[in-house]
Amino acid sequence: MKRKMELRLMTEIGLAVALVVILDFLKIWRAPQGGSVTLALVPLMVVAFRHGLPAGVMAGGIAGVVKLFLGPYIVHPVQAILDYPLAFLLVGLAGLFYSGFQRSENKKYIFLAGGVALGFFARFLSHFLSGVVFFGHFAPEGTPVVLYSLTYNLSFIIPEALLTFVVVLALSYQRGIFPRR
Repeated sequence: MKRKMELRLMTEIGLAVALVVILDFLKIWRAPQGGSVTLALVPLMVVAFRHGLPAGVMAGGIAGVVKLFLGPYIVHPVQAILDYPLAFLLVGLAGLFYSGFQRSENKKYIFLAGGVALGFFARFLSHFLSGVVFFGHFAPEGTPVVLYSLTYNLSFIIPEALLTFVVVLALSYQRGIFPRR
């Protein structure tokens, strides 16, 4: 039975990673120097809320590595790690809210909001650090690099987080997407 569950989890993670790649091609808005608003992180959130932290982090890390191989924008090896594997791995931190989400039917939206907020905030921190260290030259003259990276990264992280929350919340009301354990 345990082996069957492991195979099912690996299959779900593989499908989630494939959906991340596919949905990433469907950009709602694209920022000029990278970053965009998509539905690509919805599958990672689904894995995190279905299976918890280890599965969410694993799915995010794998998705980040796949994205790194499929068309990255790299200026430095550390920047590549910050903007791809680490940023997506951190989205999986939403799985920290797994147990509360699984136990509370009438307050699940609070746990969803907390998980999405944590996952996207952690992703933001990774992109923000990358922006400060490696992309400060894009800042308009007279604009502090920290302020530029903050506003630039929030310009796509906030809308994508809100959109992801709405879609995951809608999915949470569909039978079978998030079965109770």
